[in-house]
Amino acid sequence: MPLLGLLPWRAWAALLSQLLRPPCASCTGAVRCQSQDFDIAGQFDPMIPDAECLKIMCEILSGLQLGDFLIKMAWKDVRHEMVAKKGLAPEVADRIGDYVQCHGGVSLVEQMFQDPRLSQNKQALEGLGDLKLLFEYLTLFGIAEKISFDLSLARGLDYYTGVIYEAVLLQTPTQAGEEPLNVGSVAAGGRYDGLVGMFDPKGHKVPCVGLSIGVERIFYIVEQRMKTKGEKVRTTETQVFVATPQKNFLQERLKLITELWDAGIKAEMLYKNNPKLLTQLHYCESTGIPLVVIIGEQELKEGVIKIRSVASREEVAIKRENLVAEIQNRLSES
Repeated sequence: MPLLGLLPWRAWAALLSQLLRPPCASCTGAVRCQSQDFDIAGQFDPMIPDAECLKIMCEILSGLQLGDFLIKMAWKDVRHEMVAKKGLAPEVADRIGDYVQCHGGVSLVEQMFQDPRLSQNKQALEGLGDLKLLFEYLTLFGIAEKISFDLSLARGLDYYTGVIYEAVLLQTPTQAGEEPLNVGSVAAGGRYDGLVGMFDPKGHKVPCVGLSIGVERIFYIVEQRMKTKGEKVRTTETQVFVATPQKNFLQERLKLITELWDAGIKAEMLYKNNPKLLTQLHYCESTGIPLVVIIGEQELKEGVIKIRSVASREEVAIKRENLVAEIQNRLSES
């Protein structure tokens, strides 16, 4: 798996690949925004969209390699299922507070099935049945062990109407010189069936469920860990920089960068006719570009190109026709 230092172009790809993946054929109401949010809107059978949202959250957090995490489901969904949706009297639902210190998986739901107060109420059993169904889907998705039914959890947004959840990183023992990172949740979401209807003049209800990824918090965690390890944060996806020590070599640089682009290599150069070589090299070091290809009068005469490793500052000359293959080989080994 890639290191954290490559997060801007590899780990975030895992996030985007989930946010941008097309919905299944039957889920024409699914909306996947090109941002840190993921939502499914429309009338579907119970708990299927909710389970997919939790699956997506697990895929994103796993792909970002932030460490072990746990997704907690909140108290509010149980109360909503039993009071607002299923018709159980509020005073009866409040007795579930006996469980507020409990957390677990489907076993906790099974435990609540055995409660003498709830087992006599048809609506309560239906509400618990929905939660049990959700855990069945989560098991099929292979993520049940990442989900904790936590009755002590509460979120402050009033528009949530059903299951709500948030993801937290599990604390690991800190190493020497490393401070514990207490950033709260890194992702959260839930069901909000009444929100869209508030903006419809006719009040049409559109059931929705979704999640949001805490991009700023995730960047903060990654940056702090990299600082502790003495690693630099890459601020660009560029793999190769095209440079020259000579004046009036813009055309040669353009030819060279076109060759790299056509081979699918992420390359860039300074948009100046006659940039200073030192300026170009400093730019690569500050942005974390790993390779520099250098072309000058001598290289042009000899039919070679110099490849410079930014990290080691070592330079080697190779034949021009072998440039693309050599760069691809180096990138595959990094």
